[in-house]
Amino acid sequence: MAVDLGGEAPVASPCINICRMEAASGLCEGCLRTLDEIAAWSQLSDAAKRDVWVALEVRRAARAASPAEPTASPETSAASSSKAP
Repeated sequence: MAVDLGGEAPVASPCINICRMEAASGLCEGCLRTLDEIAAWSQLSDAAKRDVWVALEVRRAARAASPAEPTASPETSAASSSKAP
């Protein structure tokens, strides 16, 4: 989905209120920004905000193109950790 970044309107924040950082990637699970991008957002120029939006589209495309990594469910994790060596 392309985002219209042209015009005079202020550049909207990409935040979707799912604010959890992924340890492996260092990205927010909701908006895919880095902590530095999140912290700096309110101080960035509109041009810099547009650059972040472009980076987010690249990150989303890369995630869509790569196979999802399997995640362990709590039951699977508990079962494997309770087995004796």
